[in-house]
Amino acid sequence: MSGLNPAQNDAVHTLRGPLLVLAGAGTGKTRVVTVRIAQLIRHGVAPERILAVTFTRKAAGEMQERAGQLLARGRKRVPKDAPRPEISTFHSLCVRVLRRHAPRLGYPARFTIADRGDQESQARSALREIKAPTDTLKPADLLGYISRWKMGAILPDTAASHAESDLEHLAAVAYRRYQSNLKKSGVVDFDDLLMLTEKLFTQHPEVRREEAGRFDHVLVDEYQDTNHSQYEIVRGLAMGHRNLCVVGDDDQSIYAWRGAEVTHILSFKKDWPDAKVVRLEENYRSQSPIIHFANTLIAFNTQRHEKRLIPQRPVEGEGGDKPRILQFKDETDEAKKVVADLKGRLQAGGWRLQGEDRERFLRAGGKPIRASDCAILFRTNEQPRAFEAELRAAQVPYVLIGGMSYYDRREVRDVLAYLKLVANPDDEPSLLRIFNTPPRGLGDAARKALVERAVDKGVPLWRVVDDPANWPGMSDPARRGLSDLRDSVKNWRAAVGLEPLAGTVKRIIDESQYLSELTRLYPDPQEREARVAAVGELVSAADSYAERSSKASLERFLDNIATGDRDDGDKEKQLNQDAVALMTLHAAKGLEFPYVYLVGMEEGILPHKRSIDGGEVAIAEERRLAYVGVTRARDRLTLSLALTRRKWGKPRDTIPSRFLYEMTGQADNPRYLEAKSGRKHGPHTGRPKRGAKR
Repeated sequence: MSGLNPAQNDAVHTLRGPLLVLAGAGTGKTRVVTVRIAQLIRHGVAPERILAVTFTRKAAGEMQERAGQLLARGRKRVPKDAPRPEISTFHSLCVRVLRRHAPRLGYPARFTIADRGDQESQARSALREIKAPTDTLKPADLLGYISRWKMGAILPDTAASHAESDLEHLAAVAYRRYQSNLKKSGVVDFDDLLMLTEKLFTQHPEVRREEAGRFDHVLVDEYQDTNHSQYEIVRGLAMGHRNLCVVGDDDQSIYAWRGAEVTHILSFKKDWPDAKVVRLEENYRSQSPIIHFANTLIAFNTQRHEKRLIPQRPVEGEGGDKPRILQFKDETDEAKKVVADLKGRLQAGGWRLQGEDRERFLRAGGKPIRASDCAILFRTNEQPRAFEAELRAAQVPYVLIGGMSYYDRREVRDVLAYLKLVANPDDEPSLLRIFNTPPRGLGDAARKALVERAVDKGVPLWRVVDDPANWPGMSDPARRGLSDLRDSVKNWRAAVGLEPLAGTVKRIIDESQYLSELTRLYPDPQEREARVAAVGELVSAADSYAERSSKASLERFLDNIATGDRDDGDKEKQLNQDAVALMTLHAAKGLEFPYVYLVGMEEGILPHKRSIDGGEVAIAEERRLAYVGVTRARDRLTLSLALTRRKWGKPRDTIPSRFLYEMTGQADNPRYLEAKSGRKHGPHTGRPKRGAKR
């Protein structure tokens, strides 16, 4: 308990009843949550009766580790099988609930979870089956509609009543077919995990009571990011004992586009009238001038909990300087000079000095800086192109966060399709993916004939593949291929559980001859080696998972992959490199850097044009996004804008972001009204008034 400030101490010692902890940026919320879990256990609550849910596996892992360390203090050894709090992501929690009760909704308990590729395949099939014109609605666009409906807990049967255009009505028809096909295949997609759990709790109250009865305390992290289904699931689990602690910050609610509703945290006292509210306001991350900018900016949002960040860090070096606002001729000039400024900062910090030169730098009191201490944050995915070019020219290493995930690689998805088929042969997307991979004499004609037979019989495709009576008319090569595929899957299913998990994965890779297929497809040795290594990494992942889990199984391993933070694992590897981080503001949430460059501070970029058209509620979210960007900076913040920016090859004048005027205290500036109205009044240079530049 040492080192907790009064507000943190209050949150940690409030152990019964509903509790809202408003945790501003950099106020130590993770520590509060984990110490509170430890306090509950020390006050007699059985560890396994505590449920803590958050949004990323990384956050859940950190909580689990910290709580374990706190509980282990003063004990020689904590047994591996000792009872522990259940700390997980929302999606992992829902998988466990559905594994126990999915048959009540007409799904098998051994359902598989579709990845993005599976979803696109199913969306394509649904559009084809309803004979939708190919140029009217693309599979990716259909999935966008479906995801938005599912995040709002809108079921297929009611989607049409929410449709406002002809295109949405067409999407609603395809949604019904898509969902029906998934269900027939014993497959759920990522959004189903939440939507179906909410449906289970609503339609089967006895299931909700059974699941709620597992816990005496529920804690929710990042509560401001909950969507409708998550909100209802949490309420269902906590309404009996009412020991609900939610932690979050309405000022950092930036995920409305994926269903998050900031009203959940704003109306917590209305939902739970006897709730206690604790505000964590002491910021241990950022220097005082950065905090001043953040507080001044976010105060312009009117629908929020009243609070301010209070800086706690002593002023260090240049940390007492105001954030800089830099203006440039155009986006090329912005990228060139931001990168030059960044490189100069690195060189002043002894970057790349070695040997005696580095020793002299340190003896002279120099403060070392690494490239990974710096981040360039932007609003849109188009912005980093110019910065990448300049960083390469300046020979400054960088990583663009959010590239292709490891699990999106073709060879990884192929092997996962084999594993999913072994776990659930009715998983039609997985069966179709590996049907003739590697080639086994099963061409398009054989595939089409078998699919048509399955449709005619109204059975999953595997039932047709599994029965040779369904193969008449097949060529000899096709019959041999079907026999080989059927026998292999049956042998692999029989071997599951008889050997270590990694051994099962390796056996399937070897016996499917998939590595030989990579050799055939990729004659270039370097590319082939990289792809083989990616497949090998899957075996290592299975081994690592089995070491961590006391109940390892193929099914749980696949659940672990499907519900994991696919991008976060790659993000961690990227951020561990000594390289400048380029990332969107959304991707930067939860991170911090000594030096932050927030670029493109212009109307139409931040706030984004779509939000300007969307009214004040949308602008409020953009303001929260800017606030998140500002509060990523620990020591030095630089904001930049271009006075002109090319659109369709022609330079266009820009208008400085209204947020620049707000955070510098210039809301009385005529240019602020210009920014808000989006109209220019006479000639202007786009400059805030004198004194705002630095």
